[in-house]
This record gives sequence, C-alpha cells and structure tokens, in this order.
Amino acid sequence: MILRHIMSYIIMSVVALFTCLPVEAMLPPAPDTVAVMSLPEIDILPFTSLWDNMPPAVHSVRPKSFKSYGRNNMFILCSTRLTAHKSGKLKATGVLDYATVFLDGRYIGVLDRRLGINTIELPLTESQNPLLEILFEVAEKNNCAFGRIGRKGITDKVLLDGMAIMNWDFSGFRMDEEFISGLKASECFSHKPGTFFKGTFTLENTADTFIDMTNFIKGIVWVNGKKLGRYWEIDPRQRLRCPASWLKKGENEIIVFDLHKTEPGTVRGFETMN
Repeated sequence: MILRHIMSYIIMSVVALFTCLPVEAMLPPAPDTVAVMSLPEIDILPFTSLWDNMPPAVHSVRPKSFKSYGRNNMFILCSTRLTAHKSGKLKATGVLDYATVFLDGRYIGVLDRRLGINTIELPLTESQNPLLEILFEVAEKNNCAFGRIGRKGITDKVLLDGMAIMNWDFSGFRMDEEFISGLKASECFSHKPGTFFKGTFTLENTADTFIDMTNFIKGIVWVNGKKLGRYWEIDPRQRLRCPASWLKKGENEIIVFDLHKTEPGTVRGFETMN
C-alpha cells in the first residue's frame, strides 16, 4: 500500500511538471559550439623572484598550523637561523604537501608527502648561523584537503639531528590578483628557484585556448591577471584552459611562477586539452 502511494505521487509529480511547462521549453536549442584557437610559441622570460617580493613575516617560537597565518595563502615560507646544530638530517614531522628547502640561499632539495619524503640532509656551511628556509606549497582545497587546510605544512616540529628547531618567521603568499599586479621586477637574478616569468602575445580575435606547460616544472599560471591554475610535470595533462573572456584583442600578458625552473622557456596554446 505504501509503495503504491509513493509511485502514484511520483507519477503525479512528473505529469504536473511537464503539463506546467510550455511546449517550446521542453527541448531547448543545442548550445553553439565553443570557439577555440591555437597560439604560436610565446617566449616566457624571468621577470622577478619570489625572494624579492617578500610579504611581512610573523614570528613564532614554535611552528603553528598554516591556518594560523590565513586560509588564503597558496605558499608559506618558514625561515630560521640555525644556532645549535648547523648541519645533519633535517626532519619535518606531521602532515605536509610539498616544499622546497634552502640553506643560505642554496637550493638543497624537496619534501614531498606524496613520496613519503620528510627528511633531507643539510650540508655543512661556513656560516656561523646558517639561514634555513622551507617554502611550502599549500594544496588546493579539494575533497581530500578541505577541512584539513589548518594541518598543512609544519604541523608538529622540525628536527635537526634529533633536536627541535625553534624561533621561526612565517611569510604567507596569497598569490591573488593584487599580489601578482604588485610584483616588482628584480634587478638581478641569483638563480635561486622560485621565479616569476612573463611573456606577451597579441591577438586579433579571442577564443578559448589550452595553454601547454610542458616546458615548465611545477607552479601556477596567470593570463591578464586571472589565475588559470596549477601545473606539475608529473600530471598526465599539461594544458590549462584559458577562456576567451579572459583574453582581449591586442596585447595579452601571461605570468608563470615556477618552483624549480630558473631559465627562460616557451608556452603554446592548443585547441584541445590533450
């Protein structure tokens, strides 16, 4: 009896839905095909360095969750001077995504949760108090990361030869339109990874295109100040969709931030994602 009432209700609802709609609304016309275009190779040249565009730092004796420094930061730099142990095995305990490690400005290597890499060997330097810098990339707020953003980065402690490192400075990079538009060009480049590249291209007409990032390693792309998204050389797809509405007739600008690449490169636009 209950099942019969439920079926009856469903049938009545469907009939009511179709009888209330005008005939011409039943089958709307098929949407127009989206126009797409290709772009020739665009030279992308080093423009400035992340290290020359540092936001104010927040000091903390002990590491805190990234939530403490704002949810909208896409990168967070954790830096400190080593006063006890100056070299040895560095270990970042807790949950992290991806980070590049520097000692006195020299690139040492990466920490990568995906590969289970949370330790790295710090070489001995001539500095009395070497500067340790760890640049964390905060993962997108997808189904896996959302709700856990506060646990990104240094979630517990950083050890050097088993001793906890204290007194950190934290700088957050929002990488939003305001930050990108305010980038200051570097006068000279030290080839320290963390480089912004810039290129321009001219269009007579606009259409959707797919920017191919095969010649870069890992980072983010903006076109005319709009973020297209992130790329990584390990991803099966290396192209990012750029909608026609973000392009304009005349000169257009593309900015690329790459965590590893420091030399010039090129990008192209294709008509398909693959």
